[in-house]
Amino acid sequence: MRPKYFTSNEVSLHNTIKDVWVSYLGKVYDLTPLCNEYAGDILLKPIIASAGKDISHWFDKKTGDIRTHVDPSTGIRKYYAPHGRFVHVPPPCPSSDWANDFGRPWWKDNRYEVGILTEKSRLIRIINTLTSQEQTIEVCSEENMDEILQRYLKYNAHAASYTWKFDGVPLVMNDTLIQNGIEDEDDECYELSMDYELWVPAIHLYFNDDLTEA
Repeated sequence: MRPKYFTSNEVSLHNTIKDVWVSYLGKVYDLTPLCNEYAGDILLKPIIASAGKDISHWFDKKTGDIRTHVDPSTGIRKYYAPHGRFVHVPPPCPSSDWANDFGRPWWKDNRYEVGILTEKSRLIRIINTLTSQEQTIEVCSEENMDEILQRYLKYNAHAASYTWKFDGVPLVMNDTLIQNGIEDEDDECYELSMDYELWVPAIHLYFNDDLTEA
């Protein structure tokens, strides 16, 4: 089963105390169950404050663990949390009231993982040739056309009944945009100081039962 990809904008929508998503080290996590479990705990504050954001800077990319530093007062290596100590991070000094029987810390617990953060999102225009309706949607560059179709269903519940074409050529629905020859020209637009939003590639949908289809 293919993983689900998310854009940064999608993650950013989950930014309330009852809907807490974050991304880090290229993956997306739903920490709402963790927040429900520790409801009322002051150690949730840094996590809730980061809802909808990327927190990769909390982590050591090599180990995948929380960054550490040597405490100058004790000479002991400890977790580095300048934004405030949070759930599952031990206190700076031994404490009898800290419960450490939670098992794996949340950042090592894959049950919170919901998908992968796209390395690059793209805008595409989808034009329905039957109705002349047009939508510009943001997609993940790693997604294939079938997955992009799923994103488009909220605009047209019958999207699967259409043939998807680019420059008149039917698209391979289990291939990505790039594999279908729909190049990402954002970098070229940047180099030429052009507004990339004016050069969003257009995909045309042709209704399969439309007798006027060429």
